[in-house]
Amino acid sequence: MNARVVVTDYTFPKLDREEAAARQAGADFAAFQCRTAEDVAAAVAGADVALVQFAPFGPAAAAALKPGGTVIRYGVGYDNIDLGAAGDHGLRVGYVPDYCADEVAEHTVSAALALLRKLPALDASVRSGTWAAAQTARPMKPFADTVFGFFGLGQIGRAVQQRLAGLGFRFIASDPMLSEADAAALGVRRVDTATLLREADVLCLHAPATRETTGFFNAANLAAMQPHAIIVNSARGQLIVEDDLAEALSAGTIGGAALDVFNVEPLPADSPLRTAPNVLLTPHAAWYSDAAIDRLQGLVAEDVARALRGEGPRRPVGR
Repeated sequence: MNARVVVTDYTFPKLDREEAAARQAGADFAAFQCRTAEDVAAAVAGADVALVQFAPFGPAAAAALKPGGTVIRYGVGYDNIDLGAAGDHGLRVGYVPDYCADEVAEHTVSAALALLRKLPALDASVRSGTWAAAQTARPMKPFADTVFGFFGLGQIGRAVQQRLAGLGFRFIASDPMLSEADAAALGVRRVDTATLLREADVLCLHAPATRETTGFFNAANLAAMQPHAIIVNSARGQLIVEDDLAEALSAGTIGGAALDVFNVEPLPADSPLRTAPNVLLTPHAAWYSDAAIDRLQGLVAEDVARALRGEGPRRPVGR
């Protein structure tokens, strides 16, 4: 029986490279658009390789994949893969953390600067017939007086800070992995989370969703921020309690938010974020460029070939 490669879900126009890698190794290839854990388990039953984008790969899927098989996540994170279950069944798990750091950084910078300069509000005012720059834009600090904060300063956070470094901002960051020496070299002041919340005029989230960070931006911590402060999240939706943020935006206790990731995607039609003021919403698009898609699918195709040769993923994920 031929080996089998399955794509559980995808948002790409085509899967030519992945299919070619499978066919060249003599494997069968199938693609699905799974939404639930049950769909995924059924799709991957008996497969040697599973390629997963956003669908949940849980215990049932781990048990259904061929023992010793390989799971590759299309993306930087792997929150939708149950690593414990994968380990229990001897599966190899890989991901692609190095295909879109520039794109995410550039999206984050673009969103932050748009909100700091009040571009959405100014655009809306012109369209509504109001011509009142100062009235619409206030309060607005010059960049030289603006404290740009980072909740996590890893690969992407540092790419954001590098792009902003010439604009006059002062930088602070809270990250348990950030050393004083690294912070000094970057021109960033290392602070605790309480100081970060209190001092940041704009706060970019670049942390993974862990037990400590999930739901960190709740009502209490949002209330500790400055009323004009802006939150930019292109990391993980689970970092924010969305109802609490929507309430803070509506009450004016937070100045604005730019959100590219959400607890549930697509964002539900009844989400209060859809009607909250001063919020810029994008559909998990920070990773995207034409070149990034090409890199991502090319690297996944390489992992398909590796798996079918009996090799481990290019970038393995530990249990």
